[in-house]
Amino acid sequence: MFDIEDYNYELPPRLIAQVPVSKRDCSRMLVVDREKGSFADRHFSDLPLLLRRGDLVVVNDTRVLPARVYGRKESGGRVELLVLQTPDSDGQNPATRSCLLKSSKRPKKGSLIFFDSGVRGEIQEVLRNGLVRITFTGRRDIDSWLEEIGFMPLPPYIKRGRENPYATLDRVRYQTVFSKHKGAVAAPTAGLHFTTALVDELKEAGMGVSSLTLHVGHGTFVPVRTKDIREHRLGGEFYRIDADTAEAINRCSDRGGRIVAVGTTVVRALETAAKPDGTLEPGEGTTDLLVTPGYSFRIVNALVTNFHLPKSSLLFLVAAFAGFERTREAYRVAVERDYRFFSYGDAMLIL
Repeated sequence: MFDIEDYNYELPPRLIAQVPVSKRDCSRMLVVDREKGSFADRHFSDLPLLLRRGDLVVVNDTRVLPARVYGRKESGGRVELLVLQTPDSDGQNPATRSCLLKSSKRPKKGSLIFFDSGVRGEIQEVLRNGLVRITFTGRRDIDSWLEEIGFMPLPPYIKRGRENPYATLDRVRYQTVFSKHKGAVAAPTAGLHFTTALVDELKEAGMGVSSLTLHVGHGTFVPVRTKDIREHRLGGEFYRIDADTAEAINRCSDRGGRIVAVGTTVVRALETAAKPDGTLEPGEGTTDLLVTPGYSFRIVNALVTNFHLPKSSLLFLVAAFAGFERTREAYRVAVERDYRFFSYGDAMLIL
């Protein structure tokens, strides 16, 4: 269960969701009961019926910046950039950012890139794996510029051209209804299934809903290159848990309610901040927690998650929570039953 090949599986391309369902909570949901070992087909709108009064649903309120932009080099060649750092995660000059760069030739230090709206970038440093440091100059700050002309940083398996008609839809549907604090370069996709009406239903049924912030970093795009998954290293990601959320979690645990984490990002933030006795204190920091089978969870009792890429660290975490063999069987069942996979795909509820 620690060999990377153990986390490979066959997935027909037709099951990779390219667009979201018509309404967020209309997505399907595979319910995995760890005690019974059962798999049930439901819809996400059924979530209030599957949880208990007194449970606490914890969501991630990070907001994805539309940080994919297109420019041209001095030679006229096309360049694609994903701007990674935001003021929340970069204490240096806010106009100098780490970026992932795609171009036909390797960039050079000092090279200029020209963008729309009179913005120019100068490469300050060329790093490994496509990373560069760029200083942007223009008549406006970088974040408002990105909000105006940037595209959502969809993962590469969602096929979009620069002029794709779904670009406007993506700006809405690749954000959760909880999104508030800018800083992510990818959406916490388990949260994409919620609507404000569903949140109201949960509260009316006696469940609580609390939020924390974890800004998904570019490490989510980095493939696992180690044979032993325990040797993989994740990049640090900023998280913040406020006093109200910490108190709600502690009170829920004290009364015997379940902490229902919405997404692997919430799991990693909570488990990083958890004290040895399973209590939680408010605070913020950076987490590089890698969860693999054998990990002892201190806070999380149930998990809402999407179906993840083969050989990904997200899949390691799911296997640690649901059980290695049960996770393999759940994915086999999901493929067999034509569930939609990945960011715009269906959900799984692990109880």
